[in-house]
Amino acid sequence: MSESLVTYVGVTHPWMCDRMGHVNVRHYAAMFDDASFQILGHIAGQDASEAGWADVRTETEYRHETRAGALVTIHSHVVKVGRTSVTFEQVMSGSSDGIVRAVSRTTSVRFDLEARAATPLDDAMRQRAQALLAE
Repeated sequence: MSESLVTYVGVTHPWMCDRMGHVNVRHYAAMFDDASFQILGHIAGQDASEAGWADVRTETEYRHETRAGALVTIHSHVVKVGRTSVTFEQVMSGSSDGIVRAVSRTTSVRFDLEARAATPLDDAMRQRAQALLAE
């Protein structure tokens, strides 16, 4: 497996917690979303075209309760490279204890912002995505 990319490092704040005392799912989604900008930015590189990314599928598995004050790190890697899309997995773990808190898998399509349609990955993007591919 290629080395995963550190795409997020943060702390969970008390205001992120619900009435049960653990981080609410809306905040996991935000942390994973921030991390996705990092991995997709690494894949897109210095692409200055009128293209972006459109998430078409996300699945999150919550494995361990996360409470206020937890230090968390997200590592991301690619699991599949398609013609117009990449599927990547993000693993959120405790920064100091290594306990996996949640795992998210997302498929994102390269998106032409003017045409409002999927557009193929170029060769350089494909190579960068494949370099982050888990074997």
